[in-house]
Amino acid sequence: MAMKLWGPGPYIYVCTRMRVRKSKLLPREEYVRLLQMSLPEIARFIGETEYKREIDELSASFGGIDLIETALSWNLAKEYQAILTITPGTLRDFTEAYLRRWDIQNVLTVLRGKSQGMGPGKIKELLIPAGELDRATLDRLLNEDGPERVVEALKGRALYPIVAAEFSDAQQTGSYSRMANELYKQFYADLLIMARSGLKGGSLFLAFIVLDIDITNIRNLFRFRADEFAEDTRSMMIQGGTFGVEELQHLNTLVDRTEFIRALTAKITNKTLIRVLDSLREAASIREVEIDLIRVQLGEMEKMSKLHPISIHPILVYLEKKKYEIFNIRAIARGKESHLAPDRIRRYLVM
Repeated sequence: MAMKLWGPGPYIYVCTRMRVRKSKLLPREEYVRLLQMSLPEIARFIGETEYKREIDELSASFGGIDLIETALSWNLAKEYQAILTITPGTLRDFTEAYLRRWDIQNVLTVLRGKSQGMGPGKIKELLIPAGELDRATLDRLLNEDGPERVVEALKGRALYPIVAAEFSDAQQTGSYSRMANELYKQFYADLLIMARSGLKGGSLFLAFIVLDIDITNIRNLFRFRADEFAEDTRSMMIQGGTFGVEELQHLNTLVDRTEFIRALTAKITNKTLIRVLDSLREAASIREVEIDLIRVQLGEMEKMSKLHPISIHPILVYLEKKKYEIFNIRAIARGKESHLAPDRIRRYLVM
């Protein structure tokens, strides 16, 4: 008998499936093994895991780093779409909303690629059709003659108003950073509206969004410090987190690192995040800061998932951890292609 897509049964089923999927992700020791492998060995290794189907399908058309990267992208998109097919009710609504962030990444990748004169095939290797814009839609964008035509082809899509409004500036400056910032600000604003709309489970979804906004804003503050960016940052910050944009702007004006960390942690209640931020009083590279913040976020999401085992949290935990598995394998493969030492590549991994 077919399973009905409502009621507690399907919710328990999908959350259980997420925990099973999460158990199949690569453990830390496998990354240590991958760091000692060559590119062909990495391709063979992942061809014996959950990526076997993609490696087998693509091996006739791709090789080396291109085979690995394309297989990873295809697998991630397939996995995310498969999860949507088994996710019921409001959990599906929240998951679809979360996955729309991939639409932003994909559109920006296409626009940047077209602006740089990249061929459609090379751009396609970088796309992950996991959001509302499916593979066929992205293929149509790739076949447009230039970035201007890509923008026009987005008419009627949720992203179009911001993309159209920011395109002229992007062309003049040669940077899509401001467009990306505006798109992500709207993305989070939409998530906050949805979480507060009264949908069942919205308060738990909201907890994840606020955490995500806080980590994103804190990461951006460290980036501004690394770049010695002392200008007004209010338009670059995401509203809806623990800190208001005025508070974030004030934090960005604090030159002394100890004073900055002290002011940052004064309003934070999460003990794990406070401990990590305290450890960053000493100089650290922006990449080390970002990895530490990602680990905090994943750890907090795991706690949320254990507190609320039948909710949106087990789904979000798996989606994020799967994303970082792809990120880690890709980082190792790219590092190998660039002949980087294993210890140096390891610093870029989220383990």
